[in-house]
Amino acid sequence: MTKASAAKNASKDAVSPSYEQALEELERLVATMEGGQLPLDQLLDSYRRGAELLGFCRERLQAVEQQVKVLEGGELKSWEDS
Repeated sequence: MTKASAAKNASKDAVSPSYEQALEELERLVATMEGGQLPLDQLLDSYRRGAELLGFCRERLQAVEQQVKVLEGGELKSWEDS
């Protein structure tokens, strides 16, 4: 395993195992950052972690959307039409 792939895997391992946990952590980070009490270095680290979590959540939502499309015959239907 190369250093780049090891770093990528370590980054993925750092992301919460579920969408719900990732979203909760992201909400806590945002609240802390909005408090305006973090030192600059911690603010930057929190921003980076938030970006990772946001990417993870978006990927999970897209994966679920794709699964729903498959289940619905290739067309994503509106919730109101159900």
